[in-house]
Amino acid sequence: MTQSRIPSTKTLNRRRFLQTTAAAAGTFTLASALHAQGNDTIRIGLVGCGGRGTGAALNALKADPNVRLVAMGDAFADRLEASLGNLQRDATVANKIDVPAARRFVGFNAYQQVIAAVDVVLLATPPHFRPAHIEAAVNANKHIFAEKPVAVDGPGVRRVLAACQEAQRRRLSVVSGLCWRYHNGMRETFRRVLDGAVGEITTLQCNYNTGTLWHRVRQEGWSDMEWQLRNWLYFTWLSGDFNVEQHVHSLDKMAWAMRDQHPLRCVGLGGRQVRTGPEFGNIFDHMATVYEYPNGVKCFSFCRQQAGCANEVKDYIVGTQGKVDVMAHTITGNMNWRYSPMQARRDDMYQQEHNELFAAIRAGNPINNGEYMSKSTLLAIMGRMACYTGQAVTWEQALNSPDLSPPRYEWGNLPVMQIPRPGTTTITDTLWPS
Repeated sequence: MTQSRIPSTKTLNRRRFLQTTAAAAGTFTLASALHAQGNDTIRIGLVGCGGRGTGAALNALKADPNVRLVAMGDAFADRLEASLGNLQRDATVANKIDVPAARRFVGFNAYQQVIAAVDVVLLATPPHFRPAHIEAAVNANKHIFAEKPVAVDGPGVRRVLAACQEAQRRRLSVVSGLCWRYHNGMRETFRRVLDGAVGEITTLQCNYNTGTLWHRVRQEGWSDMEWQLRNWLYFTWLSGDFNVEQHVHSLDKMAWAMRDQHPLRCVGLGGRQVRTGPEFGNIFDHMATVYEYPNGVKCFSFCRQQAGCANEVKDYIVGTQGKVDVMAHTITGNMNWRYSPMQARRDDMYQQEHNELFAAIRAGNPINNGEYMSKSTLLAIMGRMACYTGQAVTWEQALNSPDLSPPRYEWGNLPVMQIPRPGTTTITDTLWPS
């Protein structure tokens, strides 16, 4: 099988990226003017046709009366066809779907063909691929919806930050899948917190303790690469580990409370107690991390994916004049307040983020979530590194952490990354067997 030419962060040349993409920036001005008129069709494409990608496509199709899904791409044809079939069976959007066989792209480079065919691209592959996909979309002057997280390592975060800065210069929208920032109840809660409703923040706590998730039994004929991609949750190079892939939602809310100021360092612990079989790759099943901020605030972060345990997905903010139960949208203390539970149930943050994306495109008033989605991703990566190593990890160490990219992108042999061992694994380890 020919090796894919998907860009690697190991060979990224940011200067070349900016130089080669700058020449095309002027073409977006005309596209902006056309979309701003509100009377033309916006073509959308989906890259990554799993459940979350299918949901994003459905939201995008409902967000604007004149959009069409015209291209889809995935590593696997069966995933693409299943996603397309599910969308076509939804009567509310079926007439907005026009994805003939010629615009169904399969393989590592499918994203390039989708991006070339559309105005807006929805990026929902395993997180490892997000930096290359975001960069390519900006290079092609396309608006972006990027599912969380946006990277699995420091080089990926740096790559996304650079691409999103270029997107801002080109007036391209980049909307993040960190969807709680698009929930109206959460927005009102954090507006009050940032306006001082609980005084000065002293302590943060976030818990994402849940049960186990799916995994797919390896089938005869699957190569190592296919098996890992089809079970991407369980491989650090693909998912970033579950605290990056899932718990990033909670950490993003904590970052929001801290005005997206980054912590100085963190310490953590974690391991594999339940998911010990080879089918679970090399990730952990529990982690606990303490983040330390320059002003003395500490954030206590806990996440677990184990069956039969007490579950809790909750966040708390404690200040000098009160406290916040974030998920309940309540403030108690000097200023008691509660967002309407009935309204909270009606708020659809998944739909809202797409509504605002397409409204921004029509208005020619771009949204760019690039900075906070990158920083919140790095916050999670930083915590993973602390738990993997058992050492204190600084923000700068996380930002400059090793590239976790595999040696090559091809359907063949690929060893499983080593299982981290706190006290032995170092912050410079890639975990790839030597």
